[in-house]
This record gives sequence, structure tokens and C-alpha cells, in this order.
Amino acid sequence: MKNLKLIVLPVCLFALSACNRAEMEYGKWSVFYDAGSRELTLKKASETVCNDLYASFIMEGKVITTKDYSEVRFEVNDIRDKLGEGKVLRMTCRQSGLPALTRSFYAYEGKDYILTDFTIEGGTGQVSSNYMAPVNINDFALLRASASNRALFIPFDNDCWIRYRSHRLDFDELTSYEVTAVFDNGSRRGLVAGSVEHDNWKTAVRMTSNRPGELKSLVCYGGVADTLTRDSKPHGALSGKTIKSPRILLGVFDDWRNGLDEYGLVNAAIAPPKAWDKAVPFGWNSWGVLQFKLTFPKAMEVSDFFRDSLQNNGFITADNTLYIGLDSGWNRFTEEELKAFVRKCKENGQVAGIYWTPFTDWGKNPDAAIHDANAYQYKDAYAYANGKPQELDGAYAIDPTHPAVEERMKKTSDLFRRCGFEYVKMDFMTHGAMEADKWYRSEIQTGIQAYNYGMQLLNTYFGDMYINLSISPVFPAHYAQSRRIACDAWNKIKDTEYTMNAVSYGWWLDKIYRFNDADHIVLRGATEGENRARVTSSVITGIYIAGDDFSRGGDPEGKQRSQNFLTNTVINKMATGVTFRPLEGNGERSEHQFVRIEEKGVYYVCFNYGESAVDIPVPLNRMGLDPAQEYTAEELWRNEPVDLKKPLTIPAKDVAVVYVVSERY
Repeated sequence: MKNLKLIVLPVCLFALSACNRAEMEYGKWSVFYDAGSRELTLKKASETVCNDLYASFIMEGKVITTKDYSEVRFEVNDIRDKLGEGKVLRMTCRQSGLPALTRSFYAYEGKDYILTDFTIEGGTGQVSSNYMAPVNINDFALLRASASNRALFIPFDNDCWIRYRSHRLDFDELTSYEVTAVFDNGSRRGLVAGSVEHDNWKTAVRMTSNRPGELKSLVCYGGVADTLTRDSKPHGALSGKTIKSPRILLGVFDDWRNGLDEYGLVNAAIAPPKAWDKAVPFGWNSWGVLQFKLTFPKAMEVSDFFRDSLQNNGFITADNTLYIGLDSGWNRFTEEELKAFVRKCKENGQVAGIYWTPFTDWGKNPDAAIHDANAYQYKDAYAYANGKPQELDGAYAIDPTHPAVEERMKKTSDLFRRCGFEYVKMDFMTHGAMEADKWYRSEIQTGIQAYNYGMQLLNTYFGDMYINLSISPVFPAHYAQSRRIACDAWNKIKDTEYTMNAVSYGWWLDKIYRFNDADHIVLRGATEGENRARVTSSVITGIYIAGDDFSRGGDPEGKQRSQNFLTNTVINKMATGVTFRPLEGNGERSEHQFVRIEEKGVYYVCFNYGESAVDIPVPLNRMGLDPAQEYTAEELWRNEPVDLKKPLTIPAKDVAVVYVVSERY
């Protein structure tokens, strides 16, 4: 439906004594306002999504909602923006003694989502709030109560080995960060709700369930600050003549996985991912086995090992190169050694990478002069909370807006550029997003504003390099080409399971970053089945980075395993940087089945995280294939045909990678 339907009874200006209702319809969406209850009903294609939809904010300690406003004026305008053409439906709300409130709904032709936000205006004075919730739902009508209903927990960042989780609807309260999906895993139908703006607010989705299998309420709000955002004080308050909430996406999708993909694409349209026109990176990082045992001679030997044993045997990018990265410990190298390492990499057909942490003080010595900004002491630059330095992961947080940070960035980037590094891994970024008592720059009011300021500086000085974020918030995402999808992972099946937990419910992050990062692959000290599983976890996640000690004195097992498992060209062919999706959404820890649809077939990956072999029927119907048809299939690690009518046997702590040929795709 391309036309706008606007029914207003009896006039466009609503007061309780003068009007009863208004309905606004565009595309697949309609919003119904009842002036008597001052509530909104949201519908998609005539199906009620929710009743009792309202906005709220906190001002001077008091919760104010749109239900407190007696006068409402509706206005409809055309819009053309990064998401396409559509209509914006605005409700201007006024009430004596309250700031003017303008609530907006953004609808686009053919889209399965609608966006909403609101502003409050102080008239002649200023308004201030650290909590603005565009979406409050007290009557969720979309899903009937069912034991197969789920709600996702998405973490704010990837620190402290935090885990994603698919929850049964049997919780009292659940908070997810930035986004969630609430869905019936059987039919896959559900709602996606989350913020698509990440300039000013840390956003959360708070849900409650009063009966098993049923969602009672859902609130999307800007202003979350708690232990899982790594904060020890409340979210900063936005202040000004007019302040704005985060913009929230509400979408109803036949498949919740498509919904999260679409959510990622909307975010990417608003803040496009950092440009990259080369292949997905393959390579090595020293923070695997070597860690602080990294030396200049060992780094040179590792580069030669890759040249002689791996990149000439199929472990190489589509651009015929590798990325060889020095992690923490590189600062013990002289500048001449760093330059020699870069020359070695170039001679060997490789790109040299390096590592930095821009927002941390690891020495925790407040009186020490700041390295590369000697005019300042560290205590001058800390991001204090309640008058104290903030410690996370063993380091104090530094204010990203302090001039010492920019000075350090300039000098560090100059060093990296002089030496010839083209890839930099940035770590412990969450320190830069923590709420603080104040920031050096007085216009900064929130932790995310400070983080954006620091990341803009980062791109000013390092923007010509490939930037890979390690420990960091999920959003904002447009400052780096890739990001670690989870925290550190090593060589065992538990590390594979932990990585795949994040892929299970965060695969869609490859829409907001160019690539996801499964962390370095360590092969020594694990079974061959664990090696296959760990390699597969990287290949189907995104960038493909090894981590064993390949220097001359390195463990021979790691070297031999790398030649066995990193050079399988059929497996490596899957490493295109496109993350596989989960087949189901049931796992409270990790899914074990993942798929990616190709032009002529489907990749099906099934992990066995357990201690005993399992037999798994290949669920063709859940993959979108007809179980009644005949398909050709092959297990790619073992180069064996697969009979899809029989269960697939997967050994303990191992994986099966099956390619099913189907001309349907």
C-alpha cells in the first residue's frame, strides 16, 4: 500500500473533551491513538503487535509519560533518507507544567519495521534527562504463550567472557543491550526491537514475563548504566533546549534471524561500516602461544614459516597475502627492529600488523607522566567516577576527550606509519565508554559521546589502516572494519563453544562491521577433532587468524597441526567473511547447527561440544530444503559422501561440515 491513510475524528488537535481517536496507516504499518486512554496500538498488516504503547522520560527524578499529555496534534510529512522514502507521523504533545514533547513514527514502503523516537523541549529554558524511553509496551499481543517462545540477551560488549543467551520466557526480568529478539523458535516468527542510533545513549531493552511462555512488558530506553555496561555510576544526562531519545526499531518478521539481519542493515545504512575493498584477512597474531615471550627474532621466524609452509599451501587470502600481527609486547622492539619486521613481511608477501590500547593506563600510577604526552600526568586524564579512577581488566580508564589522548594517538600512529604497519588491533576500548563525573571537553555529557569523540580521533590518526577492535562495545560500529565477536578463545572445545555462543546470536554483526573475528586459532595441546572444530569456528565466523608459536623453537605439534588443518583449501574456501547463521534459537549456551546459503547449495555445520559421539539427523526442512527430494552432499573435512536420509555421526569434541548441492539456490 503506497498511499497514506489518515483518519482523524473529529479534528487533528486532540483534547480529551474534543476527540476520541486517530488512526495513521502507511505501508504495512498503522498506529491507532485513543485519546480517552491516551494509548497507542501498533499494527502490522492489520495484526495487532501491541497495545498500550507509550513513551516516557525522567526529569528531576520524576517519571513522565505521553499519557500525562492531554493535547495531541498529528502531522504527517514525506521523508527521504538513508533508509528510503516514506512518511513520518508526528505527535506534538502539550501539557501545562511539562516540556513540549514531539513523538515520531517513521514508516517505509514495504519494510517489516517501523522506527520511533521523541524529543522534549524546554521552551525558554533547558531540559535535562538521563532516561528516555521511546517504547513502553504493557500489552504484547504478537505471540501467543508457548514453551517455544524465546527472548535474546545481547551483551553491551565482549569483555569478561560474557555470554549471549536465548532465554525461555520464564524470567521475572531480563535486560538486553541495544537490541533483542522475542520469537517463537518453532515458527521462527517474532519481534526485533533495538536502537539504531549510537551517538549519545547506551540503550537497553528491559523485558518482564509474568507467566511461562508469555511476555508481559517490553521497554526500549536510552540511559542504561550498570555492571554489564562496566559502569559504577548512572548514565550521564543530556541537557539542552531540546534533547532527543535514541531512535528505536520495532520490526515483526516471519524469521527472527532475518529480523536481526535487517536490524543490522538499518544500522549500517545510518552509520555505514568502515570502508574495505580487499579480501577477508587471513594471518597470525602473537597473542596466542607466544604472548609476552614475543621477541624480534621469533617474529621474523614466524613470517618465514608462513611463507615456506602455509601461504604456499592454501592458507592465504583471495588477494594472495597474509596479515602477520605483533600483539602486546611489541614495545620491547626498537624502531629499527619494527621496520625490519615490516620489510620481512613485505618480502614474504605479507602485511604487518600491530597492537595498541588507546584508553587505558596499565601502570595505574596517577603521578607518572603519560607516555608520549609528558606534559600531563595520568591522574590528569583519568575518567573518574564518584571521584575515583575507574578500574576494569586491571587498567585505569582514560578520558578519550583529554588532549593527552590525541597527542598519544598522533605519536603512536606516526610511529606505526613510519615503520610501515597497515593493520592495527585496538584493545580494551570499553574503557573509553564508561560514564564519568565529567570529561575534559565540557560539551560531552555521556560515556557514549566520549567514546564517539575518541573513536573519531582514532580514525583521524589511524583511519588509513585496517582497524580490528578486540575488547569493545558492540556499538558504535562504524569506526573499524572488524571486531572480536566474543572474548578470548584458546584451543579446546570449550573455546569453540564459547565462540559459537556469540555467533549463535550475534552473527548479524557482520552487517555493521565488514567482518566478525573469532580470535586467534591455537592448535597445539588439543585433539585433532578440537582442531577441526576450532578452525571451523573461525572460518564460519569471519577473519581467519592463527596463534601458535611458529618460530624455530616453537612447539613442533603446533607447526604440524597448522600444516594439516590450515591448508584444507575446501574448508578455506568457506572463509569469505560472511558469518554463518544459527539453524535454531533454543540454546541457552550455544547453538550447535549453523548454515549459510550459497548460490547452488547450502553449507551445514554441526558441532559436537560433548564428550561422546552423537548421531544428528540433518534437518533439511529447517534449512529450507525438501526432505522428499534427493540431494548430493559431502562432508568436507573428511572428503566423504553423506547420505542425508541417515543420521550424521559426529565424534566427541569435533565438527561435521556438509555441503548440500541444491539448484534451488
